[in-house]
Amino acid sequence: MSQGQQPVREGEERYATLLNNSNAVRAITSAVEGTLGPKGLDVMLVGTRGEVIITNDGVTILDRIDVSHPAASLLIQVARSQQRKVGDGTTSATVLAGALVQEGVAQIVKGVPASKVVSGMQEGIEFAIESMERRTRMITGLKDPLLEKTAYVAGRERRDIVKLVMEAALKVGMERLKDPTFNLADCVIAIEKANNEVFEGLLLRQKPMHVLGNIVLMDIRVFVLQDALEPESLDEEILTTEAGFARYMELREQFGRELMNLSHLGVGVILLERGIHPDAEQFCLDHGILVVQRISRMDLSRVCEMTGAVPVRRTALHKDPEQLQRILGSSPRVAYDDELERVRMQAQEGSQEPFVTIVVGASTAEIVGESARIAGDAASALQAAVSGGVLPGGGTTELAVSYELERHREIVTGMEAYGVAAVAAALRKPMSQILLNAGYNPLEKLEEARAAQIAENSDSMGIDCDTGLVIDYELAGIIDPALVKSHGLKAAGEVATAVLRIHNVIKMREEDGRLND
Repeated sequence: MSQGQQPVREGEERYATLLNNSNAVRAITSAVEGTLGPKGLDVMLVGTRGEVIITNDGVTILDRIDVSHPAASLLIQVARSQQRKVGDGTTSATVLAGALVQEGVAQIVKGVPASKVVSGMQEGIEFAIESMERRTRMITGLKDPLLEKTAYVAGRERRDIVKLVMEAALKVGMERLKDPTFNLADCVIAIEKANNEVFEGLLLRQKPMHVLGNIVLMDIRVFVLQDALEPESLDEEILTTEAGFARYMELREQFGRELMNLSHLGVGVILLERGIHPDAEQFCLDHGILVVQRISRMDLSRVCEMTGAVPVRRTALHKDPEQLQRILGSSPRVAYDDELERVRMQAQEGSQEPFVTIVVGASTAEIVGESARIAGDAASALQAAVSGGVLPGGGTTELAVSYELERHREIVTGMEAYGVAAVAAALRKPMSQILLNAGYNPLEKLEEARAAQIAENSDSMGIDCDTGLVIDYELAGIIDPALVKSHGLKAAGEVATAVLRIHNVIKMREEDGRLND
């Protein structure tokens, strides 16, 4: 396969922009390809202030790379798209995008028109995705052994984390996992020095106000305010008048009555998107109401979904008690965990929408952050497998599809066949890189794997990265979600074809109309 930088040969100045973009893409790909596979290593990211992140998570690496080249920025979008859609497989998608660019460039510099290469690549990618869909095996249930194997591979063989994710999946159920609005990876929370656990409910990330030791509230009502808990404000000019000051005192008294209404309704927890007025803070302290402020809109939304609360603005405090009653949520148990410094909110028993929190702990902030990323990948892979089925991993499926695509190339008429050939060659890159990271000769081992696939009539035949021998990846438990592969190829193809079509790079003028220097 064509790899590395493409030198500009004499008479090929017309390819200068293409080769420059290709080299930038190659540089970004090289930053993550060494992390691929079971023998892949980690990358240490060092910030300007000396902060350190050690990870082999593709999107984490690419999100933090200081990139100025526009083509390199396009490649990073592959990882981001993969993360948003599937939540796993960001490194494979990035490596695949880089390989598509390199193979496409190799065809163009030989004289094949870029438009023909791009058209052929699009046809090849569509064919490859359809081939993957035909090979996909659907998950029969949460007890399907392929499901745990999928999470085990995505969870980088961390049995402790995979156990947590599987436990959470069982509590959530198949129906919830198939809901496109639900993301199991969002349930992962990293807490330094905490013990790993799966909690049925929500664990708020913010520390409440005025807590001493553990606090437990039973069968309480929950009030959610997407605002600050404070009285209505008046302009300073109005306060200088006697009537204005009287109005100010009237609003303060009204605010006190509104707080009392909440107390009488049994409100034990108040969750705020913004801050709280000192008078309200003191009132809640005197009446034993737990207050948590500065909660994100997403976390408030999850609380409302679990408790049945209706998020409201500050003016809702003017409602009468009967109307307020209808916007309150409820929880059988809310407790402040002094050890974790978090508020635990338990879901109602028999709730139609089960909620879980996957708590991942470690001894240091750096390690717990990476453990949380691993748990997120495992959770995303598991959910993707439930939704879209699984395929043999480790690049074996891509290898089988690449040779099927080569046979398809024989019936493609016109120069588009060169684009199809580029896709076929790029599809062998994931397994090639995995074998290279394991210390083997990729060309030799790829041929061994393909010969075994033909002999056994099985896509799952690949190379053991420990012994170098041919093994059945499915029997070995090396399984990937089908959505990871299909979406990764689609996203990689979109960016690769965009890069290959760029003829020139021109700097835009500034928005105020002045030309950039």
